[in-house]
Amino acid sequence: MEYDREGPQLPTARGPVSEAVGAHLLGTGPLPSPEAVAAAPVYGDDLQLALYQCYELHYRGFAGVRPDLEWDPGLLGVRAGLERRFLAALRADTPVHDGVADAVGALLVEPVHGEGVSHFLRDEGELWQLREYAAQRSLYHLKEADPHAWVLPRLWGRAKAAMAAVEFDEYGGGRADRVHARLFADLMTDLDLDTTYGAHLDAASAECLATVNMMSLFGLHRSLRGALVGHFAAVEITSSPGSRRLAEAMRRTGAGPAAEHFYDEHVEADAVHEQIVRHEVIDGLLEQEPHLAADVAFGIDATGYLEERFGARLLADWRAGRSSLRTPLPAPSGVHGEIFHIP
Repeated sequence: MEYDREGPQLPTARGPVSEAVGAHLLGTGPLPSPEAVAAAPVYGDDLQLALYQCYELHYRGFAGVRPDLEWDPGLLGVRAGLERRFLAALRADTPVHDGVADAVGALLVEPVHGEGVSHFLRDEGELWQLREYAAQRSLYHLKEADPHAWVLPRLWGRAKAAMAAVEFDEYGGGRADRVHARLFADLMTDLDLDTTYGAHLDAASAECLATVNMMSLFGLHRSLRGALVGHFAAVEITSSPGSRRLAEAMRRTGAGPAAEHFYDEHVEADAVHEQIVRHEVIDGLLEQEPHLAADVAFGIDATGYLEERFGARLLADWRAGRSSLRTPLPAPSGVHGEIFHIP
């Protein structure tokens, strides 16, 4: 029987559902019951971690877990139950614009007095907070662009060609040293963080897990291809100004050249990507499938909803002087170790 030897370790359970999913992956226990799935708070640690475990089998899997469990019928049934609850909550809780033009237009307006995470980190963030931010974001950035690649077989024509062009950039334009996941690992090295894929899963909050789970949810379902395009548009349109603020935060705190470069790269690249996504991916998709307009708007607005939840969690913790992580990061040992001031 074949088991994955590489890949991250299974995370520590956060409740009965994630515990049962983990036990099933190891062959040591039954899957969670429908009643347990129905009882778990939809945005809570237990449900979000269980869903993340299910999705990770479609990426790099987990060490000691059989690869063929990716398509295990029982596990897929549990995943479907988790997904139904997550998607229903997103549809119920997300304020959605009336149309794509309105949703995109809202993204293009930068508030005069911004109060988000990137503003906080630029203006007053400390290195220990940048370090925590990078640790949580690593759950996505170490597989940057991978969830979005699922949509390529579901597009054609202008939308497919434009989406492939943006993804090619995200994957370094054919150069391994410029793959954005590699650039983020270099940023993590500057911040004295473990760059191992999945190393910070136990530390990440439920709010962080939800942002990554949404990408996988949209990407793995052809019926949600419009929502994935909307999500991707939201990321690309808001990335350039946010990345500029984060680059300034890295410079102000002396985080290091690779830390600065990651966000400087996104300022330039995503300004171009924004135009391609707006005028080629979205317009190309809706030209062929106009009935997906509502899904595109939903994808844009659901992204904003979950990012606001994650940002509110970070800022509440940091402004209270406490860590935003579930488990502490190892003490830094590098050149910046003496100035992290970890709470």
